[in-house]
Amino acid sequence: MAEPDDSVGSSAKPKRKAVTLALQGGGAHGAFTWGVLERLLADERLEIEGISGTSAGAMNGTVVAEGLMQGGRQGAIRALEHFWGAVSRIGRFAPFVRTPFDMAGQAWNLDYTPSYMIFDAISRYLSPYQFNPANLNPVLDVLESAVDFDLVRRCDQVQLYVSATSVRTGKIRVFGREEITAKAVMASACLPQVFQAVEIDGEPYWDGGYMGNPALYPLIYNCASPDVVIVQVNPIERSETPTTTPEIVDRLNEVTFNATLMREMRAIAFVSRLLEEHEIDPKRYKRVLMHRVDVPEEMTRYNASSKMNAEWDFLCHLRELGNRQGEAWLQENFDALGQRSTIDIEGEYL
Repeated sequence: MAEPDDSVGSSAKPKRKAVTLALQGGGAHGAFTWGVLERLLADERLEIEGISGTSAGAMNGTVVAEGLMQGGRQGAIRALEHFWGAVSRIGRFAPFVRTPFDMAGQAWNLDYTPSYMIFDAISRYLSPYQFNPANLNPVLDVLESAVDFDLVRRCDQVQLYVSATSVRTGKIRVFGREEITAKAVMASACLPQVFQAVEIDGEPYWDGGYMGNPALYPLIYNCASPDVVIVQVNPIERSETPTTTPEIVDRLNEVTFNATLMREMRAIAFVSRLLEEHEIDPKRYKRVLMHRVDVPEEMTRYNASSKMNAEWDFLCHLRELGNRQGEAWLQENFDALGQRSTIDIEGEYL
């Protein structure tokens, strides 16, 4: 008997386009990625085959995997809101990181708060082993209480990768789905000025952003889809030269956390060029199509202190920005999926 033709009939659903997602870290700015994910998950034309995440990106990816197991796409959307709500509740006890908000909804105060500056100064002279000898970690507490990691490890809906940096070797460690625990995700988000290194099987780890923000190669090697969508949180370019010490430190951190992504993008551009020139075997080397949901201009004006602002109003504001950017990206680029890259890798990364 012949198989039914899904393309026949007015009620037939179009074939979904498979993509993989590369989710950057950025502290509370990960709520922007939350908004992007909500919009992508709501689009039935898309199938998310794999996710590679670092720091807040690792948290978002892990929560999506859990939610997919609980209730499909809507389950993932609900799980994201539940998780970020838990982050906000913990944030109530950290007033030194709050950024004042114009309650009329016009703008966020972009100045560094005095309390944040005090904390920043302390962290430059005292390590987490000195100012937090008990190793209290509210982020780890949120992960353990808000996420069912047994469900994450059993997830068969999406391939998931979480990156951390080995303190001892300086190499990247990519945790596959079956290895992911609350400690693995915390390792991916472990800023060494704020948290003690996270030990897993006797190996200490720091934030994955130092060696992969996020790592692209697991998606390229292990997923069938050629389309990799980067959800950008840290801007690549700045129009103005930083002149104050906090601004210089902020920009240096952005450059550092984007460096490994730029190296991977250069390698992708090199292989793509060789494939186009028929210099290498297309059966051995995969054609990769790169896309990016850009960080909006408004977020480029937020300083580093806002990355530690867990107030619910601020997180929802970033979520809305993510919704809008995700919608704009779909409108402009959906038809290109499977056909061509929508970012100029050589022009923007080389």
